[in-house]
Amino acid sequence: MIKILFVCHGNICRSTMAESVMTYLVKQKKLEHSFYINSAATSREEIGNSPHYGTVGKLREMKIPLIPHRAVQMTKQDYNTYDYLVGMDTANIRNMTRIADGDSEGKIYKLLSFASSGRDVADPWYTGDFDTTYADVLEGCTGLLAYILNNDKDRL
Repeated sequence: MIKILFVCHGNICRSTMAESVMTYLVKQKKLEHSFYINSAATSREEIGNSPHYGTVGKLREMKIPLIPHRAVQMTKQDYNTYDYLVGMDTANIRNMTRIADGDSEGKIYKLLSFASSGRDVADPWYTGDFDTTYADVLEGCTGLLAYILNNDKDRL
C-alpha cells in the first residue's frame, strides 16, 4: 500500500482539497485498494476544524466527493508512516522537515514538483480564489499519480 500525506499550514483548505482530489483520481483508476491518503497541518491553529467552506464548495462544483476530515497536525511519527509527505508550499516544506527532524529518506515533496514546476500551490486563505487553488491541486495530484504509476508500480 502506498501512503500519502498532504500537508499545508492549517489543514482546512489546500491539503484537504488535495486529499479529496487524489482519492478521486485513484478511484477513477480503480486503485483505491493500493492507496492510503490523508492530510495534516504544520500548525495547530485549525486543529479539529472541518474543511473550509471554499474547499467544500469547489469540490462540490467539480463533483468530487469531500473526504470527511478534521484538521490534525503532522507529527514526527508521520514521517515513518507515510511514503510521500507532500507539502503545498515552500514554508510547508520547511516546517515539515523541522517536524520530521530532517528528510533522511527523501520522502518530503512539494506538490507542484510533480507537475514540472517548483511553484507553490496558491493559498486561498489569503485570496479567496479556490479556482486557482483547485487548478494547482489537480495539476499536482495528476502529476503525483503519474509519478507513482511510473516509479512505484511494483507496489500497486
